[in-house]
Amino acid sequence: MNAGDVVNLGRDLLMLTLYLSVPVMLVAMIIGLVVSVFQAMTQIQEQTLTFVPKIIGILVAMLLLLPWSLQMIVEYTIRLVRDMPNFVR
Repeated sequence: MNAGDVVNLGRDLLMLTLYLSVPVMLVAMIIGLVVSVFQAMTQIQEQTLTFVPKIIGILVAMLLLLPWSLQMIVEYTIRLVRDMPNFVR
């Protein structure tokens, strides 16, 4: 295994992490924006009002994206195990 192989594995892992985390982060950002606009319009400054909808939205997004996430992780793992004999030289 040379340095290029390690860099490629690390890059692929970071890209997979980005692909899996961006949809959940977008959901949290959109919910946060909606709640902030609601708080600004109504002048309600309750701290729990920001956290509870985000937590619920993130949990729902994770549950909806779970099959896709598992498929991406399994594909990466299969590719990693399949290419493992090429790393040993």
